[in-house]
Amino acid sequence: MQAIVISGSRMLGGQSGQSGRAGEALAAGLESEHVDVGRIVLPECHIERCRQCNDDGWGICRHKPECIIQDGLANVVEQLKAAEVAIFVTPVYYGDLSESMKAFLDRLRRICSFEESRPGIDGKPTVGVAVAGGGGGGSVRCSMLLGQTLTQIGLDVVDLVPVRRQNLDVKCKQLRIVGRWLAGKPTS
Repeated sequence: MQAIVISGSRMLGGQSGQSGRAGEALAAGLESEHVDVGRIVLPECHIERCRQCNDDGWGICRHKPECIIQDGLANVVEQLKAAEVAIFVTPVYYGDLSESMKAFLDRLRRICSFEESRPGIDGKPTVGVAVAGGGGGGSVRCSMLLGQTLTQIGLDVVDLVPVRRQNLDVKCKQLRIVGRWLAGKPTS
């Protein structure tokens, strides 16, 4: 089985940030069940925000499942399609998704509005994690926004985990369990 962790934070893969710790806890749960886990750090993928190309706010994505912007989007989408399960981890900024996660999901949502772009995405078991630092507020709201967007794309959101700086240690234990559970979740 293959899984992909897509992070809207630079802190993933052994780094000590809060979002990185949460993402790595979930990855560790998957890996403990012998799942091959790939990691994507969106801020390093150079994914531009949607340009709303035409006067009507759309571009070619209005009529076919592609985007004219030649950046890292297509590579991330291919890795997402190749995985059997997906994990999305975002830090919470101002009660919302990180800018890199938002840019990625906004463009993915546009191209996934076409049925022909959904094979490999539609129905894929997915977990969303929103990690709030500072005062810890906004993680529940951000989780809901993340879940709503992932559902619109066609992913099967099987769990949403809001995390606060104050409960990070406990939630990391929970995320390891979620990873082990997700490894055993049948895919179709």
